[in-house]
Amino acid sequence: MKNIDTAFRYVRGFTLLVIVGCIVVCCYTLYKSFESVTLMQDKVYILANGKALEAYASERKDNVPVEARDHVKTFHKFFFTLDPDDKVIKTNVTKALYLADDSAKRIYDDLKENGFYSGIISGNISQTIQVDSIAIDTREYPYRFKCFAKQNIIRTTSILKRNLITEGNLRNVSRSDNNPHGFLIERFNTIENKDLTVENRK
Repeated sequence: MKNIDTAFRYVRGFTLLVIVGCIVVCCYTLYKSFESVTLMQDKVYILANGKALEAYASERKDNVPVEARDHVKTFHKFFFTLDPDDKVIKTNVTKALYLADDSAKRIYDDLKENGFYSGIISGNISQTIQVDSIAIDTREYPYRFKCFAKQNIIRTTSILKRNLITEGNLRNVSRSDNNPHGFLIERFNTIENKDLTVENRK
């Protein structure tokens, strides 16, 4: 009887030890699983050219200067890149006007009324822009920006290079497909737009 009682206590103790061990392992596994899920929720994987790229989620305040510069650069690219095609001009300008308020629309209307876009089409002129730098002041809201760029105006016989400096404000708006950065350019103004060089085409 004593042997049976001792064996029973050993078996009971071993069983309790196994149960406690299983509970500890399960709790540790659940903890690690929740930790992994939390970490994964802060990551986004983007497929680009057949490669998976990892992107990290962060607060917007951490990326304001980067997003603001890209917003301004994108606006200038669409607003100042022109080809002698009415549909291309309308498409680019429409995309640009989603990123700015009526200050940019007024400039577009003035240029259109003065026959600028008609001259681009009739003269088979192309216009490209290269943004050199963008200064963003995030110390005060709305954020002030100043953009420094070069323009190439390509004509049939020559290429005119111009210096372009613009300024304006940026305020926050809702993000959308047409405005992925969630900024709107206000009080857009051209400070300088002067000729630099003229190169004859052969």
